[in-house]
Amino acid sequence: MESTTLKCGDCPLRAKYDRKPKSLAGRFWRWHINFCPGWKAYFTSLAPEEKAQLLEKYSFKKYTD
Repeated sequence: MESTTLKCGDCPLRAKYDRKPKSLAGRFWRWHINFCPGWKAYFTSLAPEEKAQLLEKYSFKKYTD
């Protein structure tokens, strides 16, 4: 899968997290990315610089190997 075919970059729930991380929808999205196969495919397809930004922004620790 290519990152251009995945909608994770434009996900409405991700936008809600970005606006209000402590909202129910925001917390759900953050929890969801820990096991979502779409997010994994999206994240692992990104350039190392983009991955580093997301790792920091979302305190994300998976798929870094």
